[in-house]
Amino acid sequence: MRKQFLLFFSVIGFLTVSTAQKKKITLEEIWGGEFQTEQMDVLRSLKNGNQYTILNFSRSPQSSSLDKYNYETLERVETIVSSTGSVPYFTSYTFSDDESKVLLATEVEPIFRHSTLGIYYVYDIASKNLTKISNTKIQEPTLSPDGLKVAYVLDNNMYLFDVATKSTKQLTTDGNKGTIINGVTDWVYEEEFGFVRAFEWNSSGTKIAFLQFDETDVPHFSMDVYGTNLYPYQYEFKYPKAGEANSKVTLHLLDVASGAITPVNLGEPYYIPRIKWMNNPDHLSVQTLNRHQNDLKLLDVNAQDNSASVLLEETDKAYVDIDDDLTFLADDSFIWTSESDGFNHLYLYGKDGKLKNQITEGPWEVTRYYGYDASHDRIYYQSVENGSINRDIYSISTKGKKKKRLSTKEGTNAADFSADYTYYINTFSNAVTPYEFTLHKASDGKLVKAIKDNSALLTKLRQYEFVPKEFSIININGYDLNMWMIKPANFDPNKKYPLFMFQYSGPGSQSVANSWLGSNDYWHQLLASEGYIVACVDGRGTGLKGRDFKKLTQKELGKYEVEDQIAAAKKLSELSYIDEDRTGIWGWSYGGFMSTNCILKGNDTFEMAIAVAPVTSWRFYDTIYTERYMQTPQENASGYDENSPFNYPELLKGKYLLVHGSGDDNVHVQNTMRMIEALVQANKQFDWAIYPDKNHGIYGGNTRLHLFTKLTNFVKENL
Repeated sequence: MRKQFLLFFSVIGFLTVSTAQKKKITLEEIWGGEFQTEQMDVLRSLKNGNQYTILNFSRSPQSSSLDKYNYETLERVETIVSSTGSVPYFTSYTFSDDESKVLLATEVEPIFRHSTLGIYYVYDIASKNLTKISNTKIQEPTLSPDGLKVAYVLDNNMYLFDVATKSTKQLTTDGNKGTIINGVTDWVYEEEFGFVRAFEWNSSGTKIAFLQFDETDVPHFSMDVYGTNLYPYQYEFKYPKAGEANSKVTLHLLDVASGAITPVNLGEPYYIPRIKWMNNPDHLSVQTLNRHQNDLKLLDVNAQDNSASVLLEETDKAYVDIDDDLTFLADDSFIWTSESDGFNHLYLYGKDGKLKNQITEGPWEVTRYYGYDASHDRIYYQSVENGSINRDIYSISTKGKKKKRLSTKEGTNAADFSADYTYYINTFSNAVTPYEFTLHKASDGKLVKAIKDNSALLTKLRQYEFVPKEFSIININGYDLNMWMIKPANFDPNKKYPLFMFQYSGPGSQSVANSWLGSNDYWHQLLASEGYIVACVDGRGTGLKGRDFKKLTQKELGKYEVEDQIAAAKKLSELSYIDEDRTGIWGWSYGGFMSTNCILKGNDTFEMAIAVAPVTSWRFYDTIYTERYMQTPQENASGYDENSPFNYPELLKGKYLLVHGSGDDNVHVQNTMRMIEALVQANKQFDWAIYPDKNHGIYGGNTRLHLFTKLTNFVKENL
């Protein structure tokens, strides 16, 4: 790590040589977009492997175009379709499997975090015909493999649209708000299992597998929406809190030709977090979980007779993670990721579910699986083998041989591969280098050419007081924890500075990473310019240091993580340049839960805390996330209550600011209201703010500027 520090300071020395004439970062600049980075537009590789497409936008006049580019030259070859004439302005696109048609999304509006509604069109590339699917806004339209049909969801029912005849067939009729959902997920699946579309075409386009959610018994949750009308109204949706009833989820198979739908008996699994067709159009893979999420089964469903057999089963004392890394090879043997040896690694299984071999191994984690090049027997992946705060790109054979590191720069590398794995575009950043985009050969990682960088942003930042993060290891409670620290530009080791700590701390998360700055980092730079030392420590329960480290907090969320933050603050306060009587901490969401607990349980250590959108009792949070780590309140009452901050408000001594959005559908404002009431009844003074109708992100218009002005003033007045 020491070597890394020397590298950082040599690279950015020009930023910190003199601070006399340098400007201080302002909140208006942070939230006005002054420090935005140049990004690569989202690209999709075409199947020929030599070309890719990008969706380009123009502001004046507002227009969009889908353009084709060559990898080797990076030059535009042609415009496939643009929003001119009969084609409306579109904001996303999807190709059919044969790339003959494109699905265009227009007038898209959000529902929850991932779900949307929109008006969609099918564009035929050869004929240039444009076909509107529905006059009503629909969800998750998906082209059949041959591009001739589109399956979609409207009002909880599934429909099939024929592109040639422009006719629509309703596939299910029992969908109804608050009871039955067909083909898309309920709120908690969307939020915690991370997907919305709950149906899949098979490879021949003859069958569609879909999930049905019966949320009849899931309790209602309601939020007041204040808006601008004379009377507020209540927004209601089904939200299963820890220990309450979940949707009953079942799997169904639709025969496209006949329209017949048949249920599949999977033995009543509690959760079905993933379905994915194999290459064989008669075989569907299904992942199921028990309620504790510590018993995962991968099933093979035979679509000819709807029979199901277990391909593999994975159990864990705590929980088994769900991801999207499952990949079926040509013969339906498959690649799978698992923490079974203590670290997340890649495994190869036969199509019969028998283990062939472990592909990667070592005391480090595979963080992303990119794909398999069958012609060269190369698997491409991202890992933290070069230190848990870094990310690198590697290739390896399916036998676990001939491993090759493709990325060369130390920091965070991410790759986007061409369809035939000839090329990849690397996205690189570290704590002193904003995003760089470069084209490489996949075979050896050799640089083909630079695409885009953010040198202009670096030039701009030379005008400001900007001090890079110092990365280090701090030993706390017997564990080596990752840490970063930002000091004032004019730091004097003979002076004493207040310490302001930031953290998130949630299971498997990471806040200490060697990557470019986010908005919070710029705010921390602002605070450093005002004379604060800002530090962040990833304690027990955070990710990328192995299964056992991550799962230490099982059934005790908020216990060991809080102990680590308190101990870290005490240890840092022993430094000669830290004022031990001026220690603060802040966090958002899980981080707000943590900062609240820290100022209560660590009231002899922290003089100030800020909590934004915090959980204050895991009894109020959803089933899937909470029970994964805590089991149910009925089984683990003490784990829930002994770390719930509104159960010990009398411990508050320092200055405390509590902030929430009233329209938060994720961490409900109920959490903050209960905390407020507990503090009031304990006669404890504190500050608080509610942002009307704002969700978990608390943004929109001037909201973020107002929020961070409040946070900044609170820090300056109380630390």
